[in-house]
Amino acid sequence: MRKSIAKSITSTVQDLNKSGLVDDITMKNIEKLCIPEVKDYSPEKIVSIRKKFSLSQAALASIFNISPSTVRKWEQGNKKPAGASRKLLDIIERKGLEALI
Repeated sequence: MRKSIAKSITSTVQDLNKSGLVDDITMKNIEKLCIPEVKDYSPEKIVSIRKKFSLSQAALASIFNISPSTVRKWEQGNKKPAGASRKLLDIIERKGLEALI
């Protein structure tokens, strides 16, 4: 539901911007507020994303600028990705590896 509300708001503001009722700065601020929420990633999902792009744990760690042991701990469920790592997983999942390289 949150996603559909955000999409509706963004669409309305874009229309208002095109008609000159909302300036570009206000439009960008509203779009930033409607950024999709980044979900949590289970160990299985992390493995799935990594394998989808034929990456080793070391290669994924290198892309994220973290240690391979951190990726291993994510995949074992001993640790959860947080902050920028969650965002990077989200970007890779939605847009592909090319978005980061």
